[in-house]
Amino acid sequence: MNGQDKESKEESKKGIWSRRDFLARLGWGGFKEMDQGNKLDITKTFRTVVALLIVSLFLLGFWDAVTSQPSNLPFEKWYGNWPAVVISTAVILVSFFFLTRPRRPREWQGAGVTSAFFISLFTEMFGTPLTIYLLAPLLDIEPQMFGANESHLWAYLLSRTGVMNLEAGVYFVMVVSSGLTVIGFYLLGMGWKEVYGAEGALVTDGLYAKMRHPQYVGLILIVVGFLIMWPTLPTLLLAPLLVARYILVAREEDKELEEKFGDDFSRYKERVPAFIP
Repeated sequence: MNGQDKESKEESKKGIWSRRDFLARLGWGGFKEMDQGNKLDITKTFRTVVALLIVSLFLLGFWDAVTSQPSNLPFEKWYGNWPAVVISTAVILVSFFFLTRPRRPREWQGAGVTSAFFISLFTEMFGTPLTIYLLAPLLDIEPQMFGANESHLWAYLLSRTGVMNLEAGVYFVMVVSSGLTVIGFYLLGMGWKEVYGAEGALVTDGLYAKMRHPQYVGLILIVVGFLIMWPTLPTLLLAPLLVARYILVAREEDKELEEKFGDDFSRYKERVPAFIP
């Protein structure tokens, strides 16, 4: 009886320890893995929400800055608004760096050109209108003739050539440029979300099922949108460099992805265009 009792006690101990091992490996370990997975999901969600908030705040603030003023706001009241220059530039550059995350030297070079584009854009839009100072003498008019509406140079051109009146031209320019800008930010933000969520894997669904480089398409649309909204000499010179840079970087990324993913990326490249769906 004593031998049987000892054996039964040993078996019960083994059963207890085996159950503990089972719980440790499948139960508590699973909970730990779930906790880690939840933390990753929360981090991704938080960063996505922050990105969307930044872009939304910029679009709302920029739209208010451009459209909330009276349509006949004169030159001396529209320009010299340096707080608007600083805020607009800071918000869009924070959004740009947050969504693009430049890491390699060539990416930082492109980021530098992009920064120069937006700094010069907002400096002329709200601060000192260098382009208007250079353009006005060629048109034989005073720079102070360019108020809020006249400073939309494409709208002013449509008015001068008799295509449409100035107010209609401003409305047309703002609708087209704002539409391109919103679409551009959408492609940039959603493209970033899908790549970030893939955690290094090849992304071939969502936006990436339609085009291989939606983020670069988004950046190009943003640049074109702002060129339509508020063209300046510096941005007209920088825009072709930016577009060429984005196309070059996209091709370099294709080569890197082909080396990393091999035939999977080659097949993906054959069926999905780079930029235009």
